[in-house]
Amino acid sequence: MMQTRKLTHIAILITFALVIHTVEAMVPVPMIVPGAKLGLANVITLLAFVIYGFKSAMFIAVIRAILGSIFIGNFLGFGFFLSFGGAVLSTLAMALGISLWRRGAVSLIAVSIMGAVAHNTAQVLIASILIQNINLLRLYLPLLLFLALPTGFFTGLVVIYAEKALSRVIKDVKQQ
Repeated sequence: MMQTRKLTHIAILITFALVIHTVEAMVPVPMIVPGAKLGLANVITLLAFVIYGFKSAMFIAVIRAILGSIFIGNFLGFGFFLSFGGAVLSTLAMALGISLWRRGAVSLIAVSIMGAVAHNTAQVLIASILIQNINLLRLYLPLLLFLALPTGFFTGLVVIYAEKALSRVIKDVKQQ
């Protein structure tokens, strides 16, 4: 029964992440830097870390990147590799951050910013490899790292409020 509940929660989180990922890809957001996004689907990944831990968060991030790219029509295309690489590296960075958060050393906002920085770094690194232009790292990465601060802050803030709103669900899961 408890495993079914967890599986159902993870399926719901994947659904939320896919909807956010798809909508964010389709709605133009006015950003100074081309290709920059708010990264709202990372709210779900970070929330999954808080509730279920690393394996579930990584599973959600990977499935979101794969299915999201299928939904928006760029599976195995340039955008897929950027999204997938960013999702995986971001989740790994947030794993480090979550371990610090659980010890009280950092806030969820700091964990989210770590994820945003890792996501942007992975995407620019992958893009520079794919288009064979290392100058992207020197010219484009600093802009995206600067944008990772407010987007990571906002994402972390959303997770803090979501965690409070879902505190009963989180408490039930942690007691299992």
